[in-house]
Amino acid sequence: MGVDLPMLWAIIIGFGLMMYVVMDGFDLGIGLLFPFIRDRADRDTMVNTVAPVWDGNETWLVLGAAGLMTAFPLAYSVLLSALYLPLVLMLAGLICRGVSFEFRFKADEAHRRLWDIAFAGGSYVAAFTQGVALGAYINGFHVSGPSYQGGAFDWLTPFSLFTGCGLLVAYALLGATWLIMKTEGALQARMIALARPVTIALLVVIGIVSLWTPAVHPQVATRWFNLPNIIFFSPVPVLTLATAFGILAALKREPHVVPFGLALFLLFLGYSGLLISLFPNIIPPSVSLWDAAAPPQSMGFALVGALFIIPIILTYTGWSYYVFRGKVKLGEGYH
Repeated sequence: MGVDLPMLWAIIIGFGLMMYVVMDGFDLGIGLLFPFIRDRADRDTMVNTVAPVWDGNETWLVLGAAGLMTAFPLAYSVLLSALYLPLVLMLAGLICRGVSFEFRFKADEAHRRLWDIAFAGGSYVAAFTQGVALGAYINGFHVSGPSYQGGAFDWLTPFSLFTGCGLLVAYALLGATWLIMKTEGALQARMIALARPVTIALLVVIGIVSLWTPAVHPQVATRWFNLPNIIFFSPVPVLTLATAFGILAALKREPHVVPFGLALFLLFLGYSGLLISLFPNIIPPSVSLWDAAAPPQSMGFALVGALFIIPIILTYTGWSYYVFRGKVKLGEGYH
């Protein structure tokens, strides 16, 4: 029995994208929380918590995109054609926040506010457009043969705009819980206060998306609610509710790692719901992994490199987080 290369590559790409959402999510979330923190020293502390790791977090986005181009060139061409505008805006937002990340520490007093605005603005643009692209992906694309047949603005729908706002809420929760884990004192107390309404808002967003998606897409409703699928999938909403209430309960005590861990698990549950809804289609609503796959020789050749580089990325990422573990105190940073 041979190796199912399309399935293996789907797992690799899915893992890479999940790692990006997890690791760059709290990074972007810090920028989303900037407007709620006015004190300059607190903002510096917020940025210092991710200063050693923020650029490495985006490695996973590059890995996911490169893997998609290598293993599923049809999906790569269709998705980039359909989502060209939101993806360009996302890259512009990431570039803006990356530049401002470095310049805000070096700017004179007259220009520091400008770079703070650029950092927050780039974070909002990048996070929102990622959510819009996700909503458009769930809605599906018009494909004929190897080509995208839709319009340049087909991604712009009420559902995609809502998922864009929803991802802002999700990243804000990751950012707040990360800062609860990495800071102390008044800044940590402020993050605890912000995390409570954000958790409730995210639970509402998840509920609305969970109702909206099957209402608009009958094939998703069929997959969710027919037997025996409904039995297998029923733990997901139960775990989602339990995790959200677990975050709220943890915030009432002296929180440290637990809220962040539960927030990560909450996003994982949402990610699993997406996979349940769309698998095995890589171009919704009807192009499967195997229909969009590259020739086996190409996938096998690239797989050797992927299996070599992914452990290296995991090793240096884990080591960097280990080295820079612990609290970041006001007025201090990593040198």
